[in-house]
Amino acid sequence: MDKAPEKVLTKAETLKLRQKFVGPSCKLFFKADPIKIVRAQGQYMYDDEGNRYLDCINNVAHVGHCHRNVVLAGTQQMELLNTNNRFLHDNMVLLAERLVSTLPEKLSICYFVNSGSEANDLALRLARAHTHAEDAIVLDHAYHGHTTAVMDLSPYKFNAHGGSGKKPWVHVAPSPDIYRGKYTELNSPGQDLGELYAGEVKKILEEAKADGRGVAAFYAESLQSCGGQVIPPPGYLENVYRHVRAAGGVCIADEVQVGFGRVGTHWWAFQLQGDDIVPDIVTLGKPMGNGHPVSAVITTAEIAASFASNGMEYFNTYGGNPVSCAVALAVLDAIEKDQLRENAISVGAHLIDRLTQLQQKHRLIGDIRGCGLFVGIDLVRDRNTREAATAEAEEVIYRMKKSFILLSADGPHRNVLKIKPPMCFSMQDSDELLNKLDEILTDIECDEPADESAAVQNGTVINGTAANGIVLDGPSASLPLEGVLLKCCV
Repeated sequence: MDKAPEKVLTKAETLKLRQKFVGPSCKLFFKADPIKIVRAQGQYMYDDEGNRYLDCINNVAHVGHCHRNVVLAGTQQMELLNTNNRFLHDNMVLLAERLVSTLPEKLSICYFVNSGSEANDLALRLARAHTHAEDAIVLDHAYHGHTTAVMDLSPYKFNAHGGSGKKPWVHVAPSPDIYRGKYTELNSPGQDLGELYAGEVKKILEEAKADGRGVAAFYAESLQSCGGQVIPPPGYLENVYRHVRAAGGVCIADEVQVGFGRVGTHWWAFQLQGDDIVPDIVTLGKPMGNGHPVSAVITTAEIAASFASNGMEYFNTYGGNPVSCAVALAVLDAIEKDQLRENAISVGAHLIDRLTQLQQKHRLIGDIRGCGLFVGIDLVRDRNTREAATAEAEEVIYRMKKSFILLSADGPHRNVLKIKPPMCFSMQDSDELLNKLDEILTDIECDEPADESAAVQNGTVINGTAANGIVLDGPSASLPLEGVLLKCCV
């Protein structure tokens, strides 16, 4: 007997059911006109009307949407066995061995979990078990996940409440943003910016000690994504790690968004700071499963021993299951066989080169920063004052969407265009993106400055919601006439 065809909902029906049965806190991109994606392949996504979108933001589909070998590895293992990790299985230990082989030698012990949030949550437990301290230092605008513990470690989230959500055990250091942070080449000419920003962490450590508080961990995304595509200055991590370890803390590198070869030259973004820069704990997530929920925490034997000595067994029902590990192994294979790190180097260089040319043409482009397929474009209204062009960034993204290109913006002012696509992103894709960006920036710069009412109609924000219906999140959601269209960190 033939199987009856499954009912296909219209976009309106899907939206109606979502509004009825899905929690209202679960926001959509482009709320006024959300996209219903029905399939994807490589760097392209397709909606219910057959329109093809160039995906410039999906750092989850790391080796490309629906990569054939990744899908095959998962389905074949699923047909054979899936169970929890209290049974022996080759996939788990082979994946652990493979991951460790990409990291500095002392990072040798793996814990498998299901998401980046869970990985960062577990990392905090490890740090506290090892140091017998409670406090943590994080960077301003950082995002580390959505569990209760890591929400407390994410100024990107708790700053939305005017900073009132910060817990006493959390200390916030300035983001090492050398373009619009506390220290820049403008206000600190000729000084070592890496040392200056590291000095801020040292100051926090000294103040915590004076208050009788012990710092268990320093958390940092190796490259801040939600914070605005921030690349720390040379020497930053070297100095910070030295200060933190001298105070008895451990150093945690959050590679959830930027790991697995995205920077091209290295497997892990913290390695950009030097071959001798080695964190005590590394957290992995999003790209590890190419969309499948699998993540990991990798640490030293000493920290793992401290965690085990507290007498509490650690168990994760789904973390490290055979299917998840088969998928992750296939992702690692694809990175190497498809030469995706090499592609990130060449395509990333092309992006930066062309953006540098556009910067000479467009006054709105204040700064370009990036490495591999992790690139940020800081839009400004004035290059001298570096006033953030928030509404203009929103306009760019909205018009990109109309042109079937998916881009996002972030940073404290939501003015930094973020390019972090699937790693199979090509030269041709780069040119399609940048040609359209050139066209849109030309139109925006030729327009007369809009008055306040016109700005609202063009999509700027009132009370956290854009006039074009895009729901905002984070600190700028409460600011009048500011905001952006998209958020990647969910």
